[in-house]
Amino acid sequence: MNNALVLFSGGQDSTTCLAWALSRFDHVETIGFDYGQRHRIELDVRPTVLAGLRKIADWGSKLGDDHMIDLAVLGQISQTALTQNVAIAMQDNGLPNTFVPGRNLIFMNFSAAVAYRRGIKNIITGVCETDFSGYPDCRDDTMKAVQIALNLGTESRFVIHTPLMWIDKAQTWELAEELGQTALVDLIREDTHTCYNGDRTHSHDWGFGCGTCPACELRAQGYARFIAD
Repeated sequence: MNNALVLFSGGQDSTTCLAWALSRFDHVETIGFDYGQRHRIELDVRPTVLAGLRKIADWGSKLGDDHMIDLAVLGQISQTALTQNVAIAMQDNGLPNTFVPGRNLIFMNFSAAVAYRRGIKNIITGVCETDFSGYPDCRDDTMKAVQIALNLGTESRFVIHTPLMWIDKAQTWELAEELGQTALVDLIREDTHTCYNGDRTHSHDWGFGCGTCPACELRAQGYARFIAD
């Protein structure tokens, strides 16, 4: 079935994945999650980004409903740098304290529930195994296992797509340019939000952000390599 549901946070990666889906499917819906994240401003920019995407190519006619899910309970049981105002640091287990245990697993389950109700078979997420974080719930094996579990648990045939799984941030910028040319690159720079600190007061060539958190550093480094090529 030529339809899709995209996990869309309002950040660079999910916006690129949404463009990827719009270039491939006839009907695309989006889903976002409010889990008490300290960078909740990403949810505030989502409508602006969606409005911008509607103006690119024929994507406006393909964009369907947007679903916002309240997962405040996840933030309440998480003691992480993404859900509390604490310094970002590496933990003894080798993972950064920005890792929210179970987050992507919960996201995928709720996305599948919405997709099931909407008759959608394709689910797209921007997880990436090559990202700096090393989050275990972003890995390829995890996504493959989730797909099997969801299909068994719902007697469905969902297909989970991970367009960014094996590419770095520079290649993510390149993919955005390939999909939507300068218009999409500019939209990502000006309107999306990726900074963990929720800073939209400082503007850079690569977009808004504090410029010092791991998400900003990764985005800036990728953009520098992208424009150098």
